[in-house]
Amino acid sequence: MKQYLLAVQHVEGAPAPISPPGAVEAVNEEMRAQGVWMFGGGLLPVSDSSVVRITGDEVLITDGPFTEAKEYMAGFWVIRSPDLEAAHGWAAKATAACGVPIEVRPFDDEVD
Repeated sequence: MKQYLLAVQHVEGAPAPISPPGAVEAVNEEMRAQGVWMFGGGLLPVSDSSVVRITGDEVLITDGPFTEAKEYMAGFWVIRSPDLEAAHGWAAKATAACGVPIEVRPFDDEVD
């Protein structure tokens, strides 16, 4: 089975999404029951991020985010799915539960 990242997308300054109580956990439980769940979680705001990079021989750590944008990833799931169509089905359930868009990205199978 392929692996997919389902990325929860938020827009800075947008109203807080309306998510029915327990809706996200219900999707999590359904994913676990169907055997697609690998792991997932919510992320703290981008203002809490940092960026680590190498400049010559020096490691440089700066305040994040790496990319200045209004849109940011606020959480994620990593799932196993037989194909992209099935991953889209899980993303549809996730977006209904979260009330925000979900970006679906396949993992690169060529990387060891």
